[in-house]
Parts: sequence; structure tokens; C-alpha cells
Amino acid sequence: MRKLVLIVAVLATGLAIGGYVFFKGERKAPIRYRTAPVERGSIVSIVSATGTVNPVTIVQVGSQVSGMVESLHADFNSVVKTGDVVARIDPFPYQARRDQAAANLAMARANVVKMRTELAQRRREAERLKRLQTQQFVSQNDVDVALTALEGAGAQLALAEAQVREAEAALKAAELDLKYTVIRSPVNGIVISRQVEVGQRLSSSFAIPTLFLVAEDLTKMQVEANVSESDIAGVAEGKTAYFTVDAYPGQQFTGQVRQVRNAPINVQNVVTYHVVIAVDNRDLRLKPGMTANVAIEVARRDDVLKLPNAALRFTPPRAERLAGEEGGPAAGAARSAAGSAERGAAPRRVWRLNAAGDPEAVPVEPGISDGLATELVTGQLAEGDQVIVGIEVPGSARQAQALPPGFGAGGRPRGGSRDRGL
Repeated sequence: MRKLVLIVAVLATGLAIGGYVFFKGERKAPIRYRTAPVERGSIVSIVSATGTVNPVTIVQVGSQVSGMVESLHADFNSVVKTGDVVARIDPFPYQARRDQAAANLAMARANVVKMRTELAQRRREAERLKRLQTQQFVSQNDVDVALTALEGAGAQLALAEAQVREAEAALKAAELDLKYTVIRSPVNGIVISRQVEVGQRLSSSFAIPTLFLVAEDLTKMQVEANVSESDIAGVAEGKTAYFTVDAYPGQQFTGQVRQVRNAPINVQNVVTYHVVIAVDNRDLRLKPGMTANVAIEVARRDDVLKLPNAALRFTPPRAERLAGEEGGPAAGAARSAAGSAERGAAPRRVWRLNAAGDPEAVPVEPGISDGLATELVTGQLAEGDQVIVGIEVPGSARQAQALPPGFGAGGRPRGGSRDRGL
């Protein structure tokens, strides 16, 4: 009887210990996966860039002559038309040069008259000596001297006539310089910049100084953006572009790619290409020089299946070991991916939960992406199927991860007490 009681006591103690370990002991929590559905919709692939809003045509109005600015007839935002006077240079020095050139022309013309008279005199003398020679009153030498003088008078007349043409050209140049002292607008437009003041001295010895910048038409603007060489392949003329500016937050403007320039721009070994986007600015809200955040639509697919990008990046724990297990679900996915590679498709896969709640690999062929979702070209997935995008982390684990390094879940420093020994 005593032995039976002892056996019952030992069994009860064992059951108590086993029950405590089973119900109170540490157990590994099962892995819970976060999933997202496969949806149907539109995918738009874009290329992002930063650019500047500028007028289509900007004309630099400058001065072709040097001098002091006498007056200004245009200012910022002035509307000008072709031929309107926008500035004047002090004309007095050029008037003096014009008068001097006119006087030189008059002197040259008077010299021509003189040379013609001289030529006529030499011609009469030569004819008279020829008649006297026939009567043997003069020698042949006298006739030769007279003929030489006649030819010299003809040369002097030709020289005088050339001097007249030179003086006429000098007068035209002086009159042109005087005309250039009145600066006129070459186009219809709006003055967007004035760079001189009255009394300022201009020098056109080496370069034409700029007085005004005139935008020909502010209702037609363009965005000049630099696109990276890795994205330029999808950008072509006629593509639709969207952009925003800081002046109008939340407002989206639409344009169209007008030109993709082939000249590369290399800045610190970074190669970009210049892309020009035409924009309609009838309401004149866009100002020259605004910074634009550009998104160029390079591809679009409508009514297609799309996967969350997180599903393409997700790999479950111990996926490599699962892939090596014979007959495992990942092994079939690996074989399917190998077959896709032989057919020339990109070997990609996503994961979904099978009937047992374990991750199951599904081979897919992705298409274009908009940064959040990717087009599903081919794959054993249908609309509404759930794919794994991540692993759910328990709240206590998230709280522990949020603590600073060196702190445990209870919020106290790990290790012994700092008061030990006191």
C-alpha cells in the first residue's frame, strides 16, 4: 500500500511539472505573414527629373556702338513691339563723325572735278603736239612727254573717283553708327530683364553689351530638364510629361516632350541628356526661371494584373533550405524558374500561402513598374490572389526594436546593477 501511494505521488508530481512546462514554458510563436491581393488596373512607368521653366525664345537686345546711355524707354515687364525704341546712346560723337565723313566726301568729289579738268587739259596738249609733229615743229620726245602726262592725268582721275567711293562708304558707316545710337526692339514680346541704367558707359570693343532680355511669347513656355543616361532610353518626342512647381503646390501641369538633344552633359562623371518639354501657358501662371519637378510618362499599360513591388522583394526565412528539399514547394518553383530562363524570360518569383499555411513560390514574369506595383505579364496568379509582402512582427518585438541599443524589453540597461557594492 505504501509503495502504491509512492508511485501515485511520483506520477502526480511528473504530471504537474509537465503541465507547467507545457502551459507556462517558452514556446516558439508561429510565423505570420502579411499578404496583399493581386489587382487589375493601370500601370504607368515614369522617369523623374528636375528642370527649369523658360520662354521658348529669349532675345538679347544689345548695343552695337559704345557710348553713354542717354535714356531708357523700357523697363521690367514692358510690352514692346518690333521697332519700338527701348534706349538711346549719346549721339553727339557719332553726329560729329558723320559730319566729318560728309565733308571728306565733298572734298573727294571736288577732287574728281579737278582731275577731270586736268585730264581734259592734258588731252588738248597731246593733240596739239601731234599736229605740230606732222609739220616737224616739235620733236618726238615732246609728243611722248605729253602722252605720258595724259596717261598720268587719267590715273589721277581714277584715284580721285576711288576716293569718292571710299568717302561714300565712310559716310554710310558713320550714318549707320549714328542710327545704332537709337536701340529698337527686334521682336514683339515682354521685357523680362533690364541690365543697364541711365548714364552707364557701354563698350562694344570686344562683345556686344546686353541691355534687355525680351521674351518673345510668354504664353508658350518650355521646361528644360536633364534626364539621366539610365532613363533616357524610354524618353522620346511626343511623350506626355507632368510637372509641378513650388509656386502652386498640388497643381499639376501637363506638357509634351518636344526635343531630346543628343549632346551629353557630363558633370562629375554623371552623364545626363537635355530634354525640352513644350508647355501651354495661356494663363501666364508660369514664370521664367521656376524650378519644375518633372515626371515623363515612358510606358503605360491599362487593364492588366499588377503585383505589389514588396511581393517581388520578399523572400521567406530558410527559403534556400526549402528550395533544396526534394518534393518541397520551392523546389517546383526553382524548376519552373529554370524553365522560364530557358525560354528567355526573367526568372522571378513571388510567394503565396498554400493550404497548409506555408509559403509557396510562384514563378512570374514582371513587366513595367510605377514604383509601387509591377505589371504581371505571365504567371500562375489571378485577380484577387493573395501574395506575401512581409512578416508580421509581434508588438513586444516591435517595442524592443524601437528601444536604444543596450536596453532590454523592460526598458532597463542590460547587465548588473550600477548600485552593486554600495
